[in-house]
Amino acid sequence: MHIGQLLTRAAQRHPSNTAWFDGDTPVPYSEVERRVTRLARALHGLGLAPGARVGMLLPNSPHAIEVMFATMRAGLVIVPLNIRLHPDEHATILADAECSLLFYGADFTPLLPALRQRLPALKTCVVGNVSTGDLRYEDLLNREAPPLAVEPRPENLAWFFYTSGTTGKPKGVMLTHRNLLTLVSINLIDLNTPRPGDVLLHALAISFAGGFFMLHHVARAVTHVFLPRFDPVIFFQMVEKHRVTTVALVPTMINMLVRSPARTAHDLSSLHTIFYGGAPMHAERLREAMDAFGPIFLQSYGLGESPLTITVLGKDEHTGARAQSAGRVTSLVSLRIQDDDWKPVQQGQEGEIAVSSDLVMSGYWNLREATADVLKDGWFRTGDIGHLDEHGYLFISDRKKDLIKSGGATVSPREVEEVVHQHPAVQEVAIIGVPDDTWGEAVKALVVLRPGASTSETELIAFCKDRLASFKKPRSVEFVPDLPKSANNKVLRRELRERYWQGRARKV
Repeated sequence: MHIGQLLTRAAQRHPSNTAWFDGDTPVPYSEVERRVTRLARALHGLGLAPGARVGMLLPNSPHAIEVMFATMRAGLVIVPLNIRLHPDEHATILADAECSLLFYGADFTPLLPALRQRLPALKTCVVGNVSTGDLRYEDLLNREAPPLAVEPRPENLAWFFYTSGTTGKPKGVMLTHRNLLTLVSINLIDLNTPRPGDVLLHALAISFAGGFFMLHHVARAVTHVFLPRFDPVIFFQMVEKHRVTTVALVPTMINMLVRSPARTAHDLSSLHTIFYGGAPMHAERLREAMDAFGPIFLQSYGLGESPLTITVLGKDEHTGARAQSAGRVTSLVSLRIQDDDWKPVQQGQEGEIAVSSDLVMSGYWNLREATADVLKDGWFRTGDIGHLDEHGYLFISDRKKDLIKSGGATVSPREVEEVVHQHPAVQEVAIIGVPDDTWGEAVKALVVLRPGASTSETELIAFCKDRLASFKKPRSVEFVPDLPKSANNKVLRRELRERYWQGRARKV
């Protein structure tokens, strides 16, 4: 069994179901299956070795779904790139994954000359249907190629999911077909089982968590519509026009929808499921959302290394104290709370969250030590701190790692610090996450200036914006005389965070 069979079987069982729209013309699942099969054969015909990595720099679109399924069906590994990242970050990921082929959208054409200079292994690039000198998407899809001789096996790699690391360098999470099929099974059992006629609106990036959420909806042959950009007015218009039933969002997006005056001007009655995750949903914001949309919210907790659904909090569980939990462990996952020596702690006691499942990655690409640090005897340690109550609800209270989650996106403090340190006026810097009603956490820079040097908050933020993806730049800068350090001269980041989080039950 491999992930591509989900689409094949959906097309066999529901060939006339609308997969998506080409303009106003519905495209049935039978046609999508035909196109994906031809594209998979064409990729095989390019001579790529089994397991070769294929980069994807595409916005949410039908092409993105076709590329992902065709790549994995051909026995290759898809490497989706977050389009919000800085071009230097795209190059770093493509180089680390050793991608030899890249699918990119026409909007990214200006970036290709610089990428090629830095990536000699990038032999072939495929662009949307415009003339750039690269191979055109439809031309590749329509190439004559023989049927695939060998199908992927469950243990074969399927997806490299790049996640930020505490060192600042992105790490390639290696996910197999078995990992992804386990994810689909969990989602269908514990998260939501799509109904006939459901319509999924893609608001989260398919290259990110949105892709994980997409898989089990393809398996149930639902209709997909694509939000061109996140704007509350456009969101409401699309829900009303397409009678959208289901959407996955991060809390920041939900907060924006609740506060938008346009919400009451549209018919949103078709919505029956709003899935959220990626960051905590604070109690008051959750109450406001349920008042606005009704009891249609589902929460899940997961990481790139164990994607999407370690625990789930159901629609009927968003009441009382448990509404601030991350829910209960899903059907195909084992979870425990452990100490620093990997030993389970007593029920109710805080410790590090660890999981064991076929959901868990096979490791980090080319990072043996980092893999060994988080995987042991079939268990994966998440780096998150929490406890289980007597009913099995998981409450997450802190993060063992220093990663910042802002608006559902993960930011590495070390990565931002490396950029701030490049400013000539900066002597020392510590990047921390501080509470933010809109973003959950906001990136804050605590800066020690060089003697006699000067700069401003505005200048430093602009300096970072020129060198990082916009969501990673500090939203505020505080100038301090020094930074607290341990005996071995390490900055005490948790001590810096403490004064901003005092009086809050959750510190993430």
